[in-house]
Amino acid sequence: MHGHKTLTPAARWLGYAGLLPQIICLGLALAEPGMGQGAGTGSGWGYVALAAGFAYATAIFSFLGGVWWGQAIAHSFDRPVGAGAYIIAVMPSLLAVALFLPWTFGWDWPGPALLFLGAFIALSPLVDRALGFASRDFLSLRIQLSAGLGLLTMALGVVAERLV
Repeated sequence: MHGHKTLTPAARWLGYAGLLPQIICLGLALAEPGMGQGAGTGSGWGYVALAAGFAYATAIFSFLGGVWWGQAIAHSFDRPVGAGAYIIAVMPSLLAVALFLPWTFGWDWPGPALLFLGAFIALSPLVDRALGFASRDFLSLRIQLSAGLGLLTMALGVVAERLV
């Protein structure tokens, strides 16, 4: 974007460091003593890890919408940007809230929500590609980070089925 052909090493390393919270949550959930023995048999940290992992993934997913919004605004100074880009940009936040609703109503949560959220994150670079605002280097990093966070979040969803 705007003349930058490559990302700085700091941008790359901090991007990869953004996977650490989800790795920690997955590790805590997997280390839950009562895993696989039904609800109420563990220390409770596993469920905290699931909730924290969900919160982190929704924050990052919403952040991606903000990135798309900012890219649309930045590009609107050079060429017209349709309303569709802005509609797409608000969707991650709306989907994140929708995925939280099952917990508030006492339905199956967090497993299914984590699976859907992970899939949305993993597929989110397709939105970058469709919008056409991202540089090649940025899109390459986005694919790596989204695949990583998406898969880690889906793994939490699988672990959730054993914990809850």
